[in-house]
Amino acid sequence: MKFSANLGFLWHDRPLPEAIKLAHKAGYSAVECHWPYQFKADDVSHALHETGLKMLGLNTSRGDISKGDNGLSAIPGREVEARAAIDQAIDYGLKINALNIHVMAGFASGEAAQKTFIENLRYAADKAAPHNITVLIEPLNHYDAPNYFLQTSTQAEIIIQLVARDNVKLMFDCYHLQIMEGDICRRLERLLPIIGHIQIASVPGRNEPNTGELNYAYIFSKLEALGYSAPIGAEYKPEKGYVDSRWLMDF
Repeated sequence: MKFSANLGFLWHDRPLPEAIKLAHKAGYSAVECHWPYQFKADDVSHALHETGLKMLGLNTSRGDISKGDNGLSAIPGREVEARAAIDQAIDYGLKINALNIHVMAGFASGEAAQKTFIENLRYAADKAAPHNITVLIEPLNHYDAPNYFLQTSTQAEIIIQLVARDNVKLMFDCYHLQIMEGDICRRLERLLPIIGHIQIASVPGRNEPNTGELNYAYIFSKLEALGYSAPIGAEYKPEKGYVDSRWLMDF
């Protein structure tokens, strides 16, 4: 299997260009990040070019984190902010040749929130399509992100159908979905046509993927049988507080 280092968690204490180089040195095939906006896109692009790594994706801004925001795109009344965040992510993504933009929904619920999310996703998809950028949506579990609008793959599947844009896909995070729904292998098989990216971490600790209750060796064998060959995002929190990538050798 090929793996992508999620630099939102791995080497997060280093400047992003340096973290990219560390990921390359550790043996990763690609990288991804959360919110890279504090770093100059030219510096990030240079590090990617130097290492030959591809930036798989980045997130839209969470909003005002001092007020508890964790995304904006499903919050009625904040459409202007949400679309500004989408514009920012796509513009930055273009400068570093990112493949995907994760549009964060935020804390909301109900029909109005769903309608708002769908409209903002259509906006994002239509703006991203000419640049061959995929828009991702990701269910988050209710322990780490209580009251987050998008919580299950079933809900995401419905929204993707309603958005009706070919470049809107599911970010299938095994950690979140094992907590919320389980049955990971059957879900991967059924949802593969709408999956844009897969992420992994141990459950329940969100640590190195070779620990915890999920048997990733088995899951990877199923993915290989399904013909999935894209890099899988290692979005985990190092248990010892520092990155030790020797777990890659287990797979």
